[in-house]
Amino acid sequence: MIQLKNVSKSFGDKQVLNDISVVFEKGKTNIIIGQSGSGKTVLLKSIVGLFEIDGGEIIYGDIVFSRLNTIEKREIRKEIGMLFQGGALFDSSTVEENVMFPLDMFTEMSFEEKLQQANFCLNRVNLENANKLFPSELSGGMKKRVAIARAISLNPKYLFCDEPNSGLDPKTSIIIDNLIKEITEEFNITTLVNTHDMNSVMEIGDKVIFIHQGQKAWEGTKDDILHTDHDDLNDFIFASPMSQRLRKLIRQT
Repeated sequence: MIQLKNVSKSFGDKQVLNDISVVFEKGKTNIIIGQSGSGKTVLLKSIVGLFEIDGGEIIYGDIVFSRLNTIEKREIRKEIGMLFQGGALFDSSTVEENVMFPLDMFTEMSFEEKLQQANFCLNRVNLENANKLFPSELSGGMKKRVAIARAISLNPKYLFCDEPNSGLDPKTSIIIDNLIKEITEEFNITTLVNTHDMNSVMEIGDKVIFIHQGQKAWEGTKDDILHTDHDDLNDFIFASPMSQRLRKLIRQT
């Protein structure tokens, strides 16, 4: 579990996050949505500790993460897996080397132990025979699966995914969504997904947080979204004419 209490963050005179309180639940896919510039990316980076917050508390389990020093935060980060928007693989390293990178950085495992763990993670994302390939030899979906394998290599308690479906076709996006959901439940991880993709929200969103103008404007389940009367959330979800027609159909049922 990750808990935020009255979290605020400013850059100069611009307040980006304002008094956000929320609980992200263990074993569930917690999704953060919002328009570009709403503050959701800053929120995700603040939770991870890439940005120092100006006020409030960020709590991992029973540890107040926002009060820790740099060395103490490093210990918590060993329990965090990150899936970056572009995958962020090292182009000059093989798939195997990419997945082993967190193990090289944070553990004293032998090479054989690291290789065994890397193979386990690659098998989990259905990339059993990709060890010696380089990122340039992979499709977009394969790159994302390698990035997921790397993110879970340390058996994390927490998984952060920033726009995991960016640049992927709809079919591959569904595969990545399902993989994130399965891993979250299988390993009982607290997963946070930052996304614009409403298909992802409706497929895997156990809990959904809507950020609007730096504030938590709404929270609920994927089922609640379809029947909400929150104007800003409806404007975000049903922005296109096709989506507006969908909303009318939903409310007629």
